[in-house]
Amino acid sequence: MRLHQYSCLVACFAYKAKQSSSFLQGVRSQFSSDARNTRISPFRSNLLFASTMSTPTTFIATVHNPLLTDWSSQPFQLPPFQQIQVEHFAPALQEAMQIHLQELEEIAQHPDPSFESTIAAFDRAGALLDRVTGVYSNLCSSQNPPELQAVQTQMAPLLSRHASQRYQIPGLFTAIDRVYQQRDTLQLTPEQQRLVERIHLDFVRAGAALSAEQQAEVSDIQAQLATLQTQFQQNVMAEEASWTLEINDWSGCPASLIEAAKAAAEERGHTENQTFMTLSRSMVEPFLTYSDNRQLRQQVWEAWVARGEQTNLALTKQILQLRQRLAQIHGYPNFAAFQCADRMAQTPEKVNELLENVWVRAKEAANQERKMLEEFVQDENVCLEGGLQAWDWRYYAEKVRQTKYDLDESLLRPYFTLNAAREALFAVSNKLFGLAYTKRPDLQVYHPDVDVYEVREKDRLIAIFLHDNFARSHKSGGAWMSEFRSQSRNLPLGSDPILQVPVVINNNNFAKGSEHTFLSYDDCHTLFHEFGHAHHGMLSNADYGRLASTNVLTDFVELPSQLMEHWFDQTSVLKQYCKHYETGEPIPDNLLEKLRAARSFQQGFRTVEYSICALLDMKMHQLDDYTDFDMMVFEKQELERLGMPAAIVMRHRPAHFSHLFATSMYAAGYYVYQWAEVLDADAFAAFEESGNIFDPEVARKAREFIYGAGNTRAPEELFRSFRGRDPKIDFMLKKKGLVSTN
Repeated sequence: MRLHQYSCLVACFAYKAKQSSSFLQGVRSQFSSDARNTRISPFRSNLLFASTMSTPTTFIATVHNPLLTDWSSQPFQLPPFQQIQVEHFAPALQEAMQIHLQELEEIAQHPDPSFESTIAAFDRAGALLDRVTGVYSNLCSSQNPPELQAVQTQMAPLLSRHASQRYQIPGLFTAIDRVYQQRDTLQLTPEQQRLVERIHLDFVRAGAALSAEQQAEVSDIQAQLATLQTQFQQNVMAEEASWTLEINDWSGCPASLIEAAKAAAEERGHTENQTFMTLSRSMVEPFLTYSDNRQLRQQVWEAWVARGEQTNLALTKQILQLRQRLAQIHGYPNFAAFQCADRMAQTPEKVNELLENVWVRAKEAANQERKMLEEFVQDENVCLEGGLQAWDWRYYAEKVRQTKYDLDESLLRPYFTLNAAREALFAVSNKLFGLAYTKRPDLQVYHPDVDVYEVREKDRLIAIFLHDNFARSHKSGGAWMSEFRSQSRNLPLGSDPILQVPVVINNNNFAKGSEHTFLSYDDCHTLFHEFGHAHHGMLSNADYGRLASTNVLTDFVELPSQLMEHWFDQTSVLKQYCKHYETGEPIPDNLLEKLRAARSFQQGFRTVEYSICALLDMKMHQLDDYTDFDMMVFEKQELERLGMPAAIVMRHRPAHFSHLFATSMYAAGYYVYQWAEVLDADAFAAFEESGNIFDPEVARKAREFIYGAGNTRAPEELFRSFRGRDPKIDFMLKKKGLVSTN
């Protein structure tokens, strides 16, 4: 599936402030792309003075550490990126954690627990830590040189232990439970009642109701997981950064790919005449699609799918064992059951029902597609030693596409520049929600490639938006959304109103061109997908940070992102904004017709390579004993059991599957993209049924119930409020061209 062709690592960071315990098990970005989603409460300036009451050493660190100083002189109270050095992070994190615990102790000691003194105060607590981790976690994904990776390794277990400790403050859960038991008599608003229930559940799932001995074991497990998951992601990042292959034969490849290979060589200090392949997906997939050199395709493919095998397989077993023990402590038979209990799906059985329904249809479609490719090879009198292989699939699929639909995707690229796609992106946002984007080149952030925008609705400042679009060394792969500051109205009296304004970032990994950056059709969908996540953050309209933005159940978080993708498929959008980079001519009608006709082409392949990942994810997390577990054997046996179509591999093989092993958020949860796809296809049908893809009333409801509500209401209630009924799977199957398959 197109919307699973990137690692949307939303919410995949070392520390997840005020999130549920299932979220706190993680290290994103990334990812996530869930992706991506760090809960960042506004900074309270008086904390600076509180922090100076510590030791003389701490006082010096506070005074001279830009992460701990007052940012009110900064535009929009953005971080002072130019002043921040790697050595600032560890002392700032330690100081902020200490202050957070002091705040929680004060809440626990309040003589009369109430909603305001306990629940709302807990939601506000940790503002300084949120602010510091907002910078830290984003840079660990977007700009993470070896020096910062060393800090990340050092701090991962400390942050994890702090995340556990904050649920174990003596008397705190007692106070929260008291408010929880009285919630129906306190005359709370619906959002306040939801906040009480979610925070109480966060404590329960973090182990607050366990014995002291069990709590200690949970803390140890979480610290070990944080270390192992950080190591897993750093191993993937190191391998992707270090592997290159000099290529002299670019026959069949588009000029834009060759230009990206030259840029990759220059970035690594080679001469301007050299061209290098890297393991960036934005280079690998086009190369496998267009290169005429089968031997080189195989070499690149083998390096691509083997990422992490030498370093990460042992880590995956340790991570799975720790997760299983965590589930047992909480009274669940396996980690999949523990994860699903706080999701829309509720049980692994419901997840498997959806996945298996789609798997049967997709497998049949993929086998038919393979026969089509094999027939093409035979008709062309091509001799493929060993038959059609995985490194051949994309290449011959593109040949069949050109033959059957007369569509050469390389002809689309002159119309799909990054600038054109971004213009379309901002225009769709404006037509749907009235948002206008003003570029601020005067605002310096952490890298020159990052663009900064003011986002306004008429005269009202809605958000600050950062766009970090290009692949580079020391940046995680994939695409994701996250936040430096999350929306919340739960601020201390007298706070600067700017602190209610979210600071949202989208990360992509496009191959940067020297003058123009050309995107594939799938790249454009990635751009829109992450922008959907960005809208979830920018349009958030919650009183309390715990319920704001993307702090929703994991199988709802991909609905806003996948819904946004639909607008890039609309003829009116493509015609108006996708213009030839040289002539300015709009994309031709005949090319659009071919694109539409070919839309369901290879949906079997795309659905299989995603669905197999989700199926193996659920299966491996439903095991109850990993004593003799071997990941390579497990993968092989499961592929055979499920009848994996020949010449297709998992989109993310276990040794580099960051969604599962660089964070716990998507563990036993990779299915959420397909779950949300049922929701997004049904939701976009509401626009189509209105006869206007920008219908104001439908857009208003989408803003209120999908993009703005956050976690203020249960996700199934929000969908019913938008659509007037429960979701139907038919729209998703129709979109994929799978409805006719029995």
